[in-house]
Amino acid sequence: MLLRDRVAVVTGGGRGIGKAIATLFHAEGAKVAVASRNVKGLQTFALERNQGGEHRLLPLRCDVTRADEIEVMIGNVIELWDRIDILVNNAGVSGLTPILPGAETGPGADPDRMWQEIIATNLTGMYRCTREAARHMPGGGTGRILNLSSVLGKFGVPGYAAYCASKHGVIGFTKALALELAPKGVTVNALCPGWVDTEMAAQGVAAGAVRAGVSPEEFRRRAEAQVPLGRFVAPEEVARLALFLASDAGASITGQSWNLDGGAAMW
Repeated sequence: MLLRDRVAVVTGGGRGIGKAIATLFHAEGAKVAVASRNVKGLQTFALERNQGGEHRLLPLRCDVTRADEIEVMIGNVIELWDRIDILVNNAGVSGLTPILPGAETGPGADPDRMWQEIIATNLTGMYRCTREAARHMPGGGTGRILNLSSVLGKFGVPGYAAYCASKHGVIGFTKALALELAPKGVTVNALCPGWVDTEMAAQGVAAGAVRAGVSPEEFRRRAEAQVPLGRFVAPEEVARLALFLASDAGASITGQSWNLDGGAAMW
């Protein structure tokens, strides 16, 4: 029970990496507020985790592109549990945002709207959630902020300028915030997954397959071939690193960006 009685907030926690982190934190004794736009999925998740014991998993609707919803979400957590020990900024979106007109976006696509949505979710939403949560983090060395970046926060992919820019921004934000919050004893780190077996990855594989003119199965095979370990990462593997950094074992680690990509980016 590495997180017994600590209060954690996980954004984008209704599926994929966020759900895996929320599940593991809950299993390790934390009180977990899980925020997502998918309220129905959250309620089902909460019922599953809260059966037969303490009700330590709280489902909360929150669209991180809405400042008012962030304030209400954090306020609900404080009203119930009085503090926040751990914030996991996991909410994120991806999509094509090519710069050149007519490039591979398909009929009716709006790269400008997509750019705004990606930056608003991945970067501005993270900033606003952190600003609201950090003021409720106690001193004493238990405060943790974990920001989900990506290996695309360390290199570029053509056509994904907005996503790469946002994830590079997450790493820069992490480094600056680690220095700002160090006097308070709060650590701030970024997790940089590569391909992870999630719904978002499946959408990325499908889009990549269309662009490459191959089947999704062939595109995934090619993607795995570029990973030294030869496979996608499981969401639970990302959750285990998040647990380490959120626990007492990670108390001296701050301002770092951790790759979980099977060796695809070794820096």
